Amino acid sequence: MPARYDASTALLVVDVQNDFADPDGSLYVRDAESVIDVANAEIEAARASGALVVYTQDWHPPDTPHFAKDGGTWPVHCVGGTWGAELHPRLTAVDGERIRKGTRGEDGYSAFTVADPVSRETHPTALDGLLRERGIERVVVLGLATDYCVKATALDAVDLGYAPTLVADGARPVELEPGDGRQAIDEMTAAGVTIA
Repeated sequence: MPARYDASTALLVVDVQNDFADPDGSLYVRDAESVIDVANAEIEAARASGALVVYTQDWHPPDTPHFAKDGGTWPVHCVGGTWGAELHPRLTAVDGERIRKGTRGEDGYSAFTVADPVSRETHPTALDGLLRERGIERVVVLGLATDYCVKATALDAVDLGYAPTLVADGARPVELEPGDGRQAIDEMTAAGVTIA
């Protein structure tokens, strides 16, 4: 059953991109395909209730300290303008707002903030301003991956006062370490995120 939506709610569809959601993607998240079906149902419910729908995308340059080849953690993924960075084609009618993160090589885990991978200095994305401009009070979060971008987005939403709800069936973890997904949900719950 979809989360409840109204005009003061935004649905944040986090990083449902080919590199994460397609088995041929460079950082495929196991069972990501099931997230797309849940996302589509939530998008439909949100639109029917007049809620704002925002899609986020990792949008990295080809070289960044975020990538393992340049000293970071991750394989090359979601390089701006490539197939891997595009939203998955099975997402229904992608015509909402888009927030692209990591565009200058930052770590872009949260949809609300990016961090320099070396200095850790953070900067806001355009998302908070967009939501405040639209009078948004509550956010519903789903997407990829539970233990990174979804978690970081939900925790920032708490800090910014947005009363976030996580659609647990609409998120899947990377799990660099076994149990990271469960731990992320526990962390979000402890911070005040509602789990639906």
